[in-house]
Amino acid sequence: MRPNTILRAALLAAFLSLMLIPLSSATYITILQPFNYTVNAQNSTLYLGKDGPGQTFYVTISAATANSTGPVNNLGWNKFVVSGLPNGWIAQNSSLYTPTLSVKITPAADTQNGSYGFNLTAVNVGNYSKLGALRFRAIVNVTPDVFKLNVTPVTVYEKAGTSTDINVSINNTGVSDSLFVISVNGIPAYNITQSVIALHHTTERFTYPVTVSEPGVYSVNIDVKSVASSLISKQLNVTLITKATVLSDYSAIGSGIDTFPIIYEPVYAVMYLISRLFAQ
Repeated sequence: MRPNTILRAALLAAFLSLMLIPLSSATYITILQPFNYTVNAQNSTLYLGKDGPGQTFYVTISAATANSTGPVNNLGWNKFVVSGLPNGWIAQNSSLYTPTLSVKITPAADTQNGSYGFNLTAVNVGNYSKLGALRFRAIVNVTPDVFKLNVTPVTVYEKAGTSTDINVSINNTGVSDSLFVISVNGIPAYNITQSVIALHHTTERFTYPVTVSEPGVYSVNIDVKSVASSLISKQLNVTLITKATVLSDYSAIGSGIDTFPIIYEPVYAVMYLISRLFAQ
């Protein structure tokens, strides 16, 4: 075989062997939260999603990675750090030497709507595994519009003094696992609130009980508000139609509502007492 032919064959074999090297042998970052993604280029840019002002969110990565010549190292990344945050934002870097590494980030409560960037860096402490560090740029869009609200049914029929559950669905489109408070406006002397957690990128359904003691037609606002900021809130209207019951009529008598001649006042008293006994 000619020397040139031998050289060409050797070069071709070397090229093919390089092509067969698995992609996992290159250094990379596996993002686990707020979604699954692999970063394998230094100083690349990644859009994380939407977040409300003041809402805390986490970015979590796997400690596993590899250098350019060796197998996967399950504890290759030992630390995950944040830098270059906008003014007023707060961050907490990850713990050391854990299988997953999380940074905690909280935008300032007065952050204006818009896109904001910062740096995230995975570090091989002391470069013991010859991985160095891999950094990427993260972008977050800050907006109060981080969830969708749905309420069913929109017309509720109930008897006075009884409780009816309203289904409140929160579709959290942001990156934060958010704490919300559900409340109601439009029902006299009714101020019950309910605290719920809606996980990021999920739809959660909650039941919220409403009770009206007097018959009538009520226009009720179901209010859902984030604990992080009053700017993050939505309201939907429900019509509540409450019908009278015998007990509610008896109770109304005790409030001075007479429907019969005065000679029946002793009967009114008995009817009111009956209503109070059943209300216990």
